[in-house]
Amino acid sequence: MSSAVSRGMAPVPPARQPRLTVLSGPSGVGKSTVVAHMRKVHPEVWLSVSATTRKPRPGERHGVQYFFVDDGEFDKLIANGELLEWAEFAGNRYGTPRKAVLDRLESGEPVLLEIDLQGARQVRESMADAHLVFLAPPSWEELVRRLTGRGTEAPEVIERRLEAARVELAAEKEFDVTLVNTSVEDVSRELLALMLRRSGDREATS
Repeated sequence: MSSAVSRGMAPVPPARQPRLTVLSGPSGVGKSTVVAHMRKVHPEVWLSVSATTRKPRPGERHGVQYFFVDDGEFDKLIANGELLEWAEFAGNRYGTPRKAVLDRLESGEPVLLEIDLQGARQVRESMADAHLVFLAPPSWEELVRRLTGRGTEAPEVIERRLEAARVELAAEKEFDVTLVNTSVEDVSRELLALMLRRSGDREATS
């Protein structure tokens, strides 16, 4: 029995030219796990490397996990329109370099961005043809279980996470298609199939 569930999709002819695919969804839904599995099985999929003002952690390398820049460099990236999207989190800024994404798309490579809701909205504004995919949990109860998992956070921290998740889930209708994460393997296959659909086509949502 297939575990991946998709909503809002209609059959589309095979791919001719990949287009930008944006994966987003609430915190705790498993975006990073799905992307890591798909790239392990399909290393040809190019995942954009973000620029950040955060300091490197042990083992991280410039240009691999992130492009590490200072605040002045990040300001220049914004001013010069070199970022598709950017956001601030925990006192650090993160953004997607525009040129690398466009170069990969022009070469015919499938390109994937894994970003938050704010970033997905910015990409839609700057690249109307981008394909926005929402990764949803099987149920609200399952998302709560994942977010509260270890039970080591203070109640107020957990409540902030849950409130943010409610806001993120409410944005599902802004996306082109939804995949429900009931199986990492199945969702990864669904996501890859969506990435390879012909550029310019839109799924029926009615």
